[in-house]
Amino acid sequence: MTRTANRRVLISGASIAGPALAYWLSRYGFEVTVVEKASAIRGGGYAIDIRGTALGVVDRMGLLPRLREKHVDTQRLTFVNPDGALIKSVSPEAIAGGDPGADIEVRRGDLADALYDVCRDRVDFRFGDSIATLEDRGDRVDVSFDGGDSRTFDLVIGADGLHSNTRGLAFGPEEPYLSYLGHVVAVFTVPNRFDLAHEGLIWNVPGKVAALYAHEPDDSAHGFLAFRQKDMPFATHPTPAAQRELVAANYPETAWHIPYLIDAMRSADDLFFDAVCQTRMPTWSRGRVALVGDAAFATSFLSGQGSSVSLVGAYILAGELARNADHTAAFASYERTARPFIEENQATAGEGGTALIPGSQAMLDARDHALNDPTALAGERSSIYTSLTLPDYTDRIADV
Repeated sequence: MTRTANRRVLISGASIAGPALAYWLSRYGFEVTVVEKASAIRGGGYAIDIRGTALGVVDRMGLLPRLREKHVDTQRLTFVNPDGALIKSVSPEAIAGGDPGADIEVRRGDLADALYDVCRDRVDFRFGDSIATLEDRGDRVDVSFDGGDSRTFDLVIGADGLHSNTRGLAFGPEEPYLSYLGHVVAVFTVPNRFDLAHEGLIWNVPGKVAALYAHEPDDSAHGFLAFRQKDMPFATHPTPAAQRELVAANYPETAWHIPYLIDAMRSADDLFFDAVCQTRMPTWSRGRVALVGDAAFATSFLSGQGSSVSLVGAYILAGELARNADHTAAFASYERTARPFIEENQATAGEGGTALIPGSQAMLDARDHALNDPTALAGERSSIYTSLTLPDYTDRIADV
């Protein structure tokens, strides 16, 4: 191949989509820099799923054996009623769909580590830094960094999450692009005093869920609280202390393990609190700046597909940039190819009222009844996960 793809690309974000994109671009002959505000790749964390078309991406990266070794293998989800009494235990696939013989469930940090390891020697990673300003000059993008220096790139790609700094700099405030799904979520680590292993416990009342889950018996457990909230909470609850109080106020119940979870949430040093949103944009690029992953098309945890669609999107974006010397044509082809698949996956989250958080008593009763039918809840999700056939960009690889 000719080296027309040997261009300078800056990627902001080193979680999932960023390193995946960096790997493929480096294979296609691009000169890639990744800037990440954290001081290192973030390890550990809760488990995520790699399903359907995304399995093809990690297979083409040579990562399937490593990720299968890290498979945490959640075997059952146990639902309890508002008093804490057992309703039913089911497999995770009964809720999320997918193929239990093929799908991979790994800690988010294990996936991030694997993606970093396969591209770290090909890519310039700048940790502890972020983009301060960017100016699209038409023939280049001038970038200044919070660390103080400035550089010029041919393209800048934002892979920096739901609240993307790159998107803010290139597209403006996030409000027009975040579709709020009417829920707030809090996730945190708790001691595994219940001896959970490869399982989760799920408690519901209408519009609320509380859950405990753990991967190994000697691991810490994760607490999970999500509830309906009419408006996004940040204007009225801007500080971590106020956010903890908002969560606590929504769980006055004393049944089951609710008091334990609230106490643990109040003192957790790793509390993640956010509004449940999707990113929905009319276009994922502007000039020489494009977006991928949650920055462009967050699906929300309600879909269970965030990491999978990020991997697929990164693979297609890199391939189209390698296939098209003109970035405008590449960005357009990226959207044409990936958007139908991604929007199908976004649609699985609905507007709340899912099997995980039934929005009314009638929906909760229907969900509990459907737990007896292992095919009723997942519906057509499995076909959506595999609805895209990956394009083949092998002929663009520069380092074979």
